[in-house]
Amino acid sequence: MSGLRVIPTWRHGQERLYVCHTDGRNVAWYDRETARVNLLSEDRREDVLDALGPFLTGPVTVGPPPVPTPAELARLTLHPDDDLAPNRPGEALLIALDRDPGPPHRLRADPRRRALATEQAVGEVLDGLEGAGWHTLHSVPLSGGDRIHHLVIGPGGLFSVRTLYARKQRVLIADPMVTVGRREPYPLLRAVRAEADRASYALTAEVHPVLVATGPTAVTVTAAPRSVRVLRDTDLPSLARLGGVLKPADVEALHAMARDRQTWSRV
Repeated sequence: MSGLRVIPTWRHGQERLYVCHTDGRNVAWYDRETARVNLLSEDRREDVLDALGPFLTGPVTVGPPPVPTPAELARLTLHPDDDLAPNRPGEALLIALDRDPGPPHRLRADPRRRALATEQAVGEVLDGLEGAGWHTLHSVPLSGGDRIHHLVIGPGGLFSVRTLYARKQRVLIADPMVTVGRREPYPLLRAVRAEADRASYALTAEVHPVLVATGPTAVTVTAAPRSVRVLRDTDLPSLARLGGVLKPADVEALHAMARDRQTWSRV
C-alpha cells in the first residue's frame, strides 16, 4: 500500500483531485480540465499514478507543476478581500438587498431587483466568453460609491459595460439622453462614458464604453453616440468575434491588475 489517498476539491468552479499523505501533506494533484498530473515529488510518481488510477479516464501529462506566469503570481499575492474576481454579477446589489430587503409588500416591484436580474443575465453571457480568451469582472467598485457593472477584457480590447433594464419597452438614444418607454429621458450616456474614462485612468489603457439594453422591443438611435457602443443583450456574443487588439499575455496582465481592488481605490 502506498499510504496515499485522493481528495476531490473544487477551485474556481473546476474540479481537482489532490493526492495526499495520511497526515494531509500534498504529494500531487490531478487537474481534469487540462488532463495533467502535477507532481510535487518525482520519487512518488508510480504511487501517485496508482492512487489516481480509478479516476483517470484517458491519457494524461505527468510532471512538476508549471512555472506560474507573472499574471498568476500577481493573483496569488492578492489578499482575498482585495480580489474582485470572485464577485458575482450584481454583487453590490446582492449585498444591498441582503442588508435591506425592503418591505415585503409594495405596490411596485423594487427597482433594485429588476436591476439585479439585468446584471445577472448580462453577466452570465459575458462569463460564457471566457473560453474565447475573455475575462469579465463584475461590480467593480469606484470611489464615491460608483461602480462598473461589468469590465470585459479580451483579444478585442477592454470594455466597460453598463446594463439597462428595458424589458418590453422601446429605447430611444439621442446622445447623451436615453429614454426607456414613457419615462423621462436622462443623460445616461454621460455616465457610461465617465465610467469608461475612469477605468482607462486606473488601468492606463483604453477602455471602450458599452451600453446594453436587456429585453427591449426596439432600440432607436437618432445619431451614432460618441464613442459608446449600444447593444441589445442578444448582441453580446458579438464581442467574442472582436480581436487583433491585445495579445494573450496582455489580456492576462490587465486582468491581474483589474482584479485588484487597490487599482480602483483612487478613481
